[in-house]
Amino acid sequence: MTDAARSTTVLAASEPLSRALKERTAVAHERAENSGFMSSMLEGKSGVEALVALLAQSLPIYAALEAACRRQAQKPLFAPLYDVILERETALRADLDTHAKAGIECGTIVPATRAYVAEIEASAADPARLVGHHYVRYLGDLSGGQIIGTLMRRHHGLDEGLSFYHFDVAKPKVYKDEYRANLDALPLTDDERGEAVDAAVAAFDLNSRVFAELGELVPLKA
Repeated sequence: MTDAARSTTVLAASEPLSRALKERTAVAHERAENSGFMSSMLEGKSGVEALVALLAQSLPIYAALEAACRRQAQKPLFAPLYDVILERETALRADLDTHAKAGIECGTIVPATRAYVAEIEASAADPARLVGHHYVRYLGDLSGGQIIGTLMRRHHGLDEGLSFYHFDVAKPKVYKDEYRANLDALPLTDDERGEAVDAAVAAFDLNSRVFAELGELVPLKA
């Protein structure tokens, strides 16, 4: 997202950020969620290769995101969201290693993934934009991501290689509720909250691009 494209969303002071993020990303979220690649993977129409390709794209994205989060971890505009328990890079590396030992690897990083990484890196010094990216990735992982893990076990009988989808969180709903409360309490200006929403929309759009390119890369099962 270029500087010229920033802050196009304006939020009223009374509008909770958590609600604005959910409502104003709904269209982009649905578009990403219903992509052909994701639909095929969740319906079991693609093999474990699709999962591995997705994990391979996720690794550089989370590496960039978590480096940016550590950079902002002590800043008042971001600190309430920072929690090392959410970090996924180590789990992703372990999962990819597990699948590689089983003979399934993906050495391709699609252009959309590189664009996504660049967008996160461009947000690393901007807590407001980083909030939007943090929300899309981690709240999504704690919600729909859990469904992905369950369906991969069901479709492919996987017992290993899915640690990315496991969080050491006793009560996910309680955690997510607390996360949303922390979002709403962030000391962001109205313009900064608008930037967070714009970054979240951009993140979902980039996800859609990644899925579209993975759909061209990974064939359906015969």
